[in-house]
Amino acid sequence: MLGVQTPALPASLRRTNQRTVISLLFRLGSASRADLAKVAGISQPTAGKITSELLRLGVLQEAVATASEAGEAANGSPKLGRPGQLLCLDQRRRRFVVVELGVAETRLAALPVGIRLADDWALSFPTPKSPEAWIKKLKGAASELHDSELWGVLISVPGIIDENAGRVLFSPNLHWLERIDLAGLIGKVWNLPALLVQEIRALALGHLTAEPEGEDFLLVDFGQGVGGAIVLDGKLYSQPQPLSGEFGHSPVPGNSRRCGCGAIGCLETLVSERGLLESFRIALQGTRLDEVEVSWSALVTEVKERGLDPWLRDCLSGTAKVIAGALNVLGVHRVVVTGLLTELPGAVEYLDREIQSGALWARFGQVACRAASRHRSAGLVAAGLDRIVLPIGEEKGVL
Repeated sequence: MLGVQTPALPASLRRTNQRTVISLLFRLGSASRADLAKVAGISQPTAGKITSELLRLGVLQEAVATASEAGEAANGSPKLGRPGQLLCLDQRRRRFVVVELGVAETRLAALPVGIRLADDWALSFPTPKSPEAWIKKLKGAASELHDSELWGVLISVPGIIDENAGRVLFSPNLHWLERIDLAGLIGKVWNLPALLVQEIRALALGHLTAEPEGEDFLLVDFGQGVGGAIVLDGKLYSQPQPLSGEFGHSPVPGNSRRCGCGAIGCLETLVSERGLLESFRIALQGTRLDEVEVSWSALVTEVKERGLDPWLRDCLSGTAKVIAGALNVLGVHRVVVTGLLTELPGAVEYLDREIQSGALWARFGQVACRAASRHRSAGLVAAGLDRIVLPIGEEKGVL
């Protein structure tokens, strides 16, 4: 008697199911095929086929079950009968080189699919002011990250990025990126596919990986620059034109500072690290400038000891108005704040109160604004899995 055969799945549906299984294992850590089928809402034969493919590709590995894991189902109830083999994301082999190309510093590491959520950079160097010097530094670092089983290189890049074309269109704080084929240069260091990911979008993907069941959100990050990324319906928002979330370049009335983008009055000139330190220096003039060092650590100490000074509250109020306007347009009611503002005691709480006063939904429901850690490397790995290993429209992944 012939066994019942599972019909072949269309490529797009198979990729969707593969992505669902990967997302679940990021959240659950490990699970059996039966549990994955139940939580994902797919049949057990389909779950078996999907996990077999992912095991073959090297995305998954068989996990060693603890006594408690073997005895409980995904919903916490006792399991009956022989427990199924647990699966998890592969942690044995390094598959991606991840690179954070920052304005001041470049950091990199080689990571497995089963990545820790906390960023863990193996190497770093100051970002030079020319592509030639940067590539030279990168080649030196690459010699320490040699691995024969790598699938690709994933680069977090500041500015406006055409991710599909692999081009940097505009980078106001690193203009030399606009003149080069960054992906092509990376390919000369590692003979691997190179994927550019806009830096704030990488952070949003990382937060989505850390909290896959969270609601829609606007992630705003404060560092050398200021920017945002949007997650709607559990997916990173994208559009054909590679420009979104650039609220750091919204003009603030009364602000006369020139931005790296060429405009005057951008929000970024007030609440980036450089902007905040400039305001801090001005506030100290004529009073304690000779007594207090103008540095980020000194500003953090100042806020801890004295609270939010009027100049800082003004900066946060201006920021809140821009964010509230974005929420009103997007229809999103959750804000995730990452980066430097999370280090200033009371800053995110003040920002939350100011957003409430400008967000229309706060009149009818709840608008939440909270601080979160950066998960940049997790976001890059998620992008690599999605676009290098399991691209829609491709019958095969990296292998």
